[in-house]
Amino acid sequence: MTTETNPAPGSSEAVAHAWPPRPDGSARLGAWLAAGARSALLLPVKWQSLKPTAPVVVGVVAMGVLLSLLLQRLYVVGPASFHLPAFDSGWLSTLALAAVCLFVLPGHALGAFVLLSAQWLVIGAVTGAVYAGVIHAGWDAQPVLPDWGMAALWSLSLVWSVVAAGCVFWRALPGRGAAAAGAALVLGVAWWSLPEWIEQHRFWYPMQPAAAERAPEPPRLELSQALMERQIEVIAGQLAALQPQRPGIVDLYVLTFAPFGEEDVFRRESAMVADVMRQRFDAAGRTLQLVNHRDTAQELPWATPLNLQRAIERAAQLMDPDEDVLFIHLTSHGARDGKMSARLRPMTLEALEPAMLKGWLDAAGIRHRVLSISACYSGSWVAPLADDGTLVMTAADAEHTSYGCGRLSELTFYGRAVFDEQLRQHTLSFEQALAAARPVIDRREREAGKSDGHSNPQLQAGAAIRERLVQLEARLQARAAAPQ
Repeated sequence: MTTETNPAPGSSEAVAHAWPPRPDGSARLGAWLAAGARSALLLPVKWQSLKPTAPVVVGVVAMGVLLSLLLQRLYVVGPASFHLPAFDSGWLSTLALAAVCLFVLPGHALGAFVLLSAQWLVIGAVTGAVYAGVIHAGWDAQPVLPDWGMAALWSLSLVWSVVAAGCVFWRALPGRGAAAAGAALVLGVAWWSLPEWIEQHRFWYPMQPAAAERAPEPPRLELSQALMERQIEVIAGQLAALQPQRPGIVDLYVLTFAPFGEEDVFRRESAMVADVMRQRFDAAGRTLQLVNHRDTAQELPWATPLNLQRAIERAAQLMDPDEDVLFIHLTSHGARDGKMSARLRPMTLEALEPAMLKGWLDAAGIRHRVLSISACYSGSWVAPLADDGTLVMTAADAEHTSYGCGRLSELTFYGRAVFDEQLRQHTLSFEQALAAARPVIDRREREAGKSDGHSNPQLQAGAAIRERLVQLEARLQARAAAPQ
């Protein structure tokens, strides 16, 4: 006959038997949080002995909300505005957690819900603090920590949550390892993916300067006979200055078109894209900017449909249609009906439409084209312009706005990511540039508080233009590698 003895107080055996502590009074929530921390560290927890009272359930859920409130504020660098409707969204992951717990552990569903909620508090606090630190240190900006690095950082929290939840289910379901692993995977994916699949409000958004909405209108163009005559000289002179193509060389001819003259961002983007094309794509002497702006009226031709048609016709005269490529970058405000806004008051200007551009290119006999449209809803331009000899790339799809076209913007998000960063610094491929820029644009839109969905830039390319661009890229790479 054996007798049962109590372990000596303070011994390791006593500590093991004491975990988890008996939940009494105010220690109940603390015991659950301690259990969640232990389970996050993959340590065994006898959580079934803890009682999931109503105050505990409310407390752990409230702490999750408060953690989100804190972390989302840390993710915004600088002043931020609070968005009260966020309290009404973001509950899908919580509902998914409750549903999985009820299905997998029906006898202990509420306790499992509280334990995993506490576990996610620990995981979210640690990974969220690291993520916020990266943002405030500026390491999320290329090339210190590229976007794949940020994605990898968040992937760690997904893996951690799946493994930690899997350990809880594994220990609670002896002999049902597959079910435990499946439940953990469902929970982890739900926690990670549901906020991405369904647009949800955030608690904090970057505070926009109040002056942005009330910025005074810029001075109007002073239209005079002298300026009108000067414009005739400017367009004629710059068309005449375009250099002819070089036989045996795939030359790129470049036209930029910025028709909205009341916001400087389009003028800046036109100049930036033209500069990238001249420097990186050997287009010096074969580049023409068409810009509507009072400050450039003496030296740059106006961005009118007629001037664009004239520029296309002149480029066609100089190009070898079997060899060369015409690149056109359009940047302005866009509408759902596909019309591109044009304004240079006091003049009245016609809006540019896809069918107009398509007709001029076809009539001029230009076979190889790269067309970049930086505007809201610009995806509506893809189908009308697409053919075997054309690459069309747009700042948005047909249902969403793009971002960064306000009066205080330096460049549009699309122009900055695709041209100023990727094509200027990393690649000579338009397709690779847009592919790399898409996650950058998405992240920046979220950080800037874009609330109507990701702009979703588009690209479509025919086989013939792909073949010609491969030849162009090979020439440019050889040129860059040659000793200067």
